[in-house]
Amino acid sequence: MATKNVTDASFQADVLDSETPVLVDFWADWCGPCKMIAPALEEISEELAGQVTIAKMDIMENPEVPGQIGVQSIPLMILYKNGQPIAQKLGAAPKSQLKGWIESVI
Repeated sequence: MATKNVTDASFQADVLDSETPVLVDFWADWCGPCKMIAPALEEISEELAGQVTIAKMDIMENPEVPGQIGVQSIPLMILYKNGQPIAQKLGAAPKSQLKGWIESVI
């Protein structure tokens, strides 16, 4: 299962109402570190399929939700469980660290 694109319009249904935990990667096309972690997130999405959904939100195309929750720096990953943000990680990291962090919080 590949990563899922989330928009301002779909955030409630795709993230907050999800029955499985959702990791939202807030990113932008001009962000180098965002592009660096994208392949790792794709792989983690497949490896942890069924346990967590990995979603991506382009903050340039979808300014509403990032504005509401105060996203100031990217890449910012926020893990939501039962509609609540339970953990967040700022900045790029190697795949092993990202996966370990996700597994430790889900």
